[in-house]
Amino acid sequence: MLTELTLPAPAKLNLFLYITGKRADGYHNLQTLFQFLDIGDELTFTLSDSDVELTTELIGVAPEDNLIVKAARLLQQQTGCQKGVRIALDKQMPMGGGLGGGSSNAATTLLALNVLWNLNLSVNQLADFGLKLGADVPVFVRGFSAFAEGVGEILTPVLPSEDWFLVAVPDVHVNTAAMFGHQELTRDSSPIKVAAALEQEGRNDFQPLVRSLYPEVDKTISLLDNLADSSIGQAVMSGSGASVFARFASREQALAAQVVLSSREAAAGLSKVRSFVARGMNCSPLYSALENAGYAVNV
Repeated sequence: MLTELTLPAPAKLNLFLYITGKRADGYHNLQTLFQFLDIGDELTFTLSDSDVELTTELIGVAPEDNLIVKAARLLQQQTGCQKGVRIALDKQMPMGGGLGGGSSNAATTLLALNVLWNLNLSVNQLADFGLKLGADVPVFVRGFSAFAEGVGEILTPVLPSEDWFLVAVPDVHVNTAAMFGHQELTRDSSPIKVAAALEQEGRNDFQPLVRSLYPEVDKTISLLDNLADSSIGQAVMSGSGASVFARFASREQALAAQVVLSSREAAAGLSKVRSFVARGMNCSPLYSALENAGYAVNV
């Protein structure tokens, strides 16, 4: 009997993000293009009795508020499962950076416990549960790059180019809820079709507002913009920030730009900017790991 399972929780980028309107329920209609990265967190799940325990402490996040714990307990509630689990998190991605860390952790938890607890739930069922946890969770559950609409839950599979990215994360936490509620946020972008989504150059409707409110993000975008390969796009913020990314044709070019970025941070008045190079992936590394371990997920 399987008693332990270790799986990745990949990061994502929003290659562009439009806000097309505000709904009557207070949420916003979005259009965005999700692509996974070959980097992220890692979670280890160990079968236990009936309790759900997160053994890794995250500063500023109570265990009961963590999406990992919420995902596990939601599965217990929805399925009546009496089994428990101890979960260890190897946290690599910054929190509040617009890289989807919490949502990805939740999705990995749903898929891992589906296997560990022998629940035999389908991807559709797991994605429905994921939506109860957050609008970004279903794309991580389904595991394919997608053009997303609605609040982010209406997903159309797409195949954007799998470029190399230099991602820079300034030492600042952008409050997503505050950004959505800000009176200066653009909320009237014209909707586009799926085909046009693959041709977008990366505009993010949050970016002007975040740049005006967070000088660290503004400076990071300016720095990265000067290093970006202009033939394939400018520096763009992911999600509601604070992470900023630029595309490159090769890993070597992205690594060379990372060296220059590090050398210019101090002169730009920045400190503690974290940066990394990663490859865009249209199939989630989570699904590759499940397949390599011999576990299939019901469609």
